[in-house]
Amino acid sequence: MDPAFLKLAINQKMPFGKYAGRPLLNLPEPYLVWFHGQGFPPGLLGQQLALMYEVKLNGLEPMLRPLLDE
Repeated sequence: MDPAFLKLAINQKMPFGKYAGRPLLNLPEPYLVWFHGQGFPPGLLGQQLALMYEVKLNGLEPMLRPLLDE
């Protein structure tokens, strides 16, 4: 895993929907589970959302929180 890609994904803002403007790391887990079931969007955003799904699924969020630009 490229650390720069991880930091970018964590800080990427959700561009649409109910959680628009929120960093991807701060998206609720049920929202990411929904995307996992429906299919992630194509492209970079989909890759980033899939990564955040794995982060939340594996309980890694607290370890990555210091990388969040808040």
